[in-house]
Amino acid sequence: MKKRVFVKTFAALAAAAALGSAHAQTTPIKFQLDWRFEGPSALFLTPVAKGYFKDAKLDVTVDAGNGSGGTVTRVASGAYDLGFADLAALMEFHANNPDAPNKPVAIMMVYNDTPASVMALKKSGIKTPADLNGKKLGAPVFDAGRRAFPIFAKANNVSGVQWTAMDPPLRETMLVRGDVDAITGFTFTSLLNLEARGAKAEDVVVLPYPQYGVKLYGNAIIATPKILKENPAAVKAFLAAIAKGAKDVIADPAASIAYVKARDGIINTELETRRLKLAIDTVINSPNARAEGFGQVNGPRLSLMASQVSDAFNTKTRVNPSAVWNDAYLPSKAELNVLPKK
Repeated sequence: MKKRVFVKTFAALAAAAALGSAHAQTTPIKFQLDWRFEGPSALFLTPVAKGYFKDAKLDVTVDAGNGSGGTVTRVASGAYDLGFADLAALMEFHANNPDAPNKPVAIMMVYNDTPASVMALKKSGIKTPADLNGKKLGAPVFDAGRRAFPIFAKANNVSGVQWTAMDPPLRETMLVRGDVDAITGFTFTSLLNLEARGAKAEDVVVLPYPQYGVKLYGNAIIATPKILKENPAAVKAFLAAIAKGAKDVIADPAASIAYVKARDGIINTELETRRLKLAIDTVINSPNARAEGFGQVNGPRLSLMASQVSDAFNTKTRVNPSAVWNDAYLPSKAELNVLPKK
């Protein structure tokens, strides 16, 4: 009898030890978004909800952000292991902080094209970039489209623009009111915000940067050098889970919005589904993305962007493209094959 009790006790202890060991092997990862919980954040909330991170022995926390610049800074400080940020903002940080000890690195491209565009109302008479000469444009000072506007202006011979700064919630309101002639912003953000403020889609003129000579990359997953050095296996597992989740999101955007709703109950499901679909069509499953492959970049194009950002952002030092990008942690080509053929 005693022997049987001993065996049962030993088995229970062994099981508990195994469970504790498995739990100890789970890697906690803090991930910072570029913005609040909106349609495109489904790309990161889906692998959480579906257990893809958990299956990879990762305990991932996804937090909302307030701009790419802030995300880059927080990852650089070590407050977050990984983040989602505009590549231009990362390049600017590198070039303006050459002696920073922990400069984040981009490890997976998600928005193969910048989502930035100039938007105006048709009644303004603005139809092409040339019509922007001498006009009053508005955007928050940290807006990616505003920061990169010199590249757009140079490509389209635009000059004499006057800028008005405002907080993000006022941008589309000021355009509808006529306080500014045009705004810059992410197309899938500002276009839908304009509709929410009473503008009809057919009354909005959209001049997407990629269609007017601006070949900038958009947002990428960035990582602190610390986690890349100390736990490369966890980083690789994270990116593999992201790719798996991205395939699900692209295949069924409407279903994945439920995971965004679970994180922020006040979102408008229909609006955020449209926002996600717009993001997929314009910057995730774009012609450039299909040509280069999801998650990846083209070397010469990256170098061109580094040069353009150095000039447009007037950085302290020139951007070194090889210092801001590292593809060593990407999943296999088969795992990255998430984009449906057009």
